[in-house]
This record gives sequence, C-alpha cells and structure tokens, in this order.
Amino acid sequence: MKKMKLSGLALAVLLFANACSTVPLTGRNRLSFVSETEMQSAAAQSYNALLKDSKTTVLNNADATRVKRIGQQIATAVTKYMNANGYSEQIKGFNWEFNLIKSDEVNAWCMPGGKVAVYTGILPVTRDDAGLATVMGHEIAHAIAQHSSERASKAAVAEGVGSLIGAATGNQSATTQAVINQVYGIGAQAGVLLPNSRKQELEADHLGLIFMSMAGYDPATAVSFWQRMASASNGSKPPEWMSTHPADGTRIAQIQKDLPEAKKYFKSTTGKPVK
Repeated sequence: MKKMKLSGLALAVLLFANACSTVPLTGRNRLSFVSETEMQSAAAQSYNALLKDSKTTVLNNADATRVKRIGQQIATAVTKYMNANGYSEQIKGFNWEFNLIKSDEVNAWCMPGGKVAVYTGILPVTRDDAGLATVMGHEIAHAIAQHSSERASKAAVAEGVGSLIGAATGNQSATTQAVINQVYGIGAQAGVLLPNSRKQELEADHLGLIFMSMAGYDPATAVSFWQRMASASNGSKPPEWMSTHPADGTRIAQIQKDLPEAKKYFKSTTGKPVK
C-alpha cells in the first residue's frame, strides 16, 4: 500500500514537472497537462452543436461579412507570427471559423482551435472595424494562450491525482467536453461565457493589442472601445475584489501601459509603423 501511494505521489510530481508550457509573447508559464488536441476536438463538437441549435440564429449579412473578414485578417497575421517564431506546435490543428450570432448578449468568444462567435449585442459597442478587431483580437488571444486548457488543468488538479493521471493519459474525453460546455455555456443559455481569471483577462488584453496590431489595426483604438464597454455596464459590475474580471479602470490603465509594445507590431495601410 505504501509503495502504491509513493508511486502515485511520484507520478503526480513527474506530471507537474512536465506540465508547463509558455504563453507566446508574454513568456508566462502555464499549467498544461490536459491535451490541447482533445480540447480542440471538444470545442469543435460544442461549436457545431451551437450553430445547429434551433435557438441559434447565425447571420449572413454585411456585419457577418465584416466579422469573417476581420477575424481572418487577425488569424492570418497571428498564424504567420506563430510559425515564424517557433510556436507552430501551439496552433497545430487550428481550423478557424468566424460567425455572427443574433443575440442581445454583449459578448464574443473564441474556443480552442479557433472557433469564434460574435454576438450582435456587442456591435453597438464595437462601432467600427477597429473596435471589432479589439474584441476579436482579445478573444483569439484566449485561444492562442490556451486559457481553456489551463482552466481544465486546474480543474483536474482540484479533483485530485486520479483525475490528474487520467488527463495526462488522454482518458478525459467526457470531462474535457464538459469543461468546454461549462466554460462557454453550451447547453444552458447560448454562449454565456463564464469569466476567466483576472490574470488571463489581462493577458488576453495584452496579446489582443499585439494581434490587432499585426493585422493592421491601430492598438490605441482599444482604449476607447474598453471605455465604451465600461459605460455600457452602467455601473452594474461588482467591485474588483469581488470579481474574477479586472475592474474597468485597472484594465484600461494596463492597456495604456501595454500600448508601446503593441505599437511595435503595427503597420498602417501605408506600411509605415505607428509612432
């Protein structure tokens, strides 16, 4: 019995020692022993189920065309950067899809593997292409940083070594599907995204600025978008210490600090870097 316990402990230590990967650009080490391939497979199933749901209205209008165009611009720029900088394995299996869904929800998200949904409720806040690029860059950043996999990994840890071992051996299909459905609200209300941690949100802001810059959108415009988002909440958000999301003021202040780095990646339509 003692030998088995020691073996289990040794395996857990070994798994933790080999369960970290690095987020591109930020360099943060993340917990990552839940298979990203499995996360992508689960995401694709949930995404397709949502699009086929009789309660979901997928639009095919001018705004939907804008969503697809801007999304593809960002995806192309990000893919080029990842492939050129040694991160190609981290986007392996990505099959980008961009859809506009009719809903009053002020929301958008990107699942593992590049499955993106934008809700019509957020369009009055985005207002223009730059605002939409801010939103989509942020959501795509969550997928590139593998935040869902990180959350699933932490959930497995919370369940104990047994789940940890199962996740490491790839025997977690049902659990992974459940995590994806829970995080993105599939099967409950359409696409009600559960909040990421403050650290993940700020990291997605940081990466999102860079990604929209790579696609040719001025990252400085992100500040006005987040100011509009703050106004749209009408003071209904809880204090920062009670929320997993950063307070609006904290988020905007950090974005302003991140702008100099993001601007290094920006080229306007004239091909000249922003100053």
